[in-house]
Amino acid sequence: MADLSSFPITKRWPASNPDIIQLYSLPTPNGVKVSIALEELGLAYEPHLISFGTNDQKSPEFLSLNPNGRIPAIIDPDGPDGKPIGLFESGAILVYLAEKTGKLIPSDAARRYETLEWVFFQMAGVGPMFGQFGHFFKFAAEKVANNSYPVERYRDEAKRLLGVLEERLKGREWIMGDEYTIADITTFPWVRGVDVFYGGREVLQFESFPSVMAWLDRALARPASQRGLSIPKRD
Repeated sequence: MADLSSFPITKRWPASNPDIIQLYSLPTPNGVKVSIALEELGLAYEPHLISFGTNDQKSPEFLSLNPNGRIPAIIDPDGPDGKPIGLFESGAILVYLAEKTGKLIPSDAARRYETLEWVFFQMAGVGPMFGQFGHFFKFAAEKVANNSYPVERYRDEAKRLLGVLEERLKGREWIMGDEYTIADITTFPWVRGVDVFYGGREVLQFESFPSVMAWLDRALARPASQRGLSIPKRD
């Protein structure tokens, strides 16, 4: 049985089975990326709910694994050289899981780097910009009621990014063509989330991006997506 005692997070969220991947997350656009990937890969894992309501992500135990205080994070008891490894940042975790299994990322070097381009496109653009749009459009609407600039700025940037995706997906089933990859997994939860969590469908004019919408429907129809979107289960 794997010894995870060197990870303080396991004291607050004990592992029932320390021989499998431990996932510390919440079903947000960032959080579900990893649960969906784990479901797609068929890897055994144990989810632990990190509740924002009680600021679990700011607890000393969680910060010991992710000093940035953000979900998701994992511990893999079977890391490089068979030693346990802890990881945070959803993009890094997706790359790790894909390379660990040899799945969800092309084996061809050039296509691998092309996939990573789109992973980083999401990490640097789609996630932060959609998140800022959601913050000002929904959560801080009253604070900016007399200043339309924040909503307009992030609305327009979100639409620009959707336009980039639209051009990429024209005539393609997935971001990398016929191959479903971590580029899709890292991106579609945010396109879904900007509607489901922030109510941005009409403001962002989703109907103007038919290729993106068809791609989103395909991604959501995957059984692994349907399972992963609700893991860990909320209290």
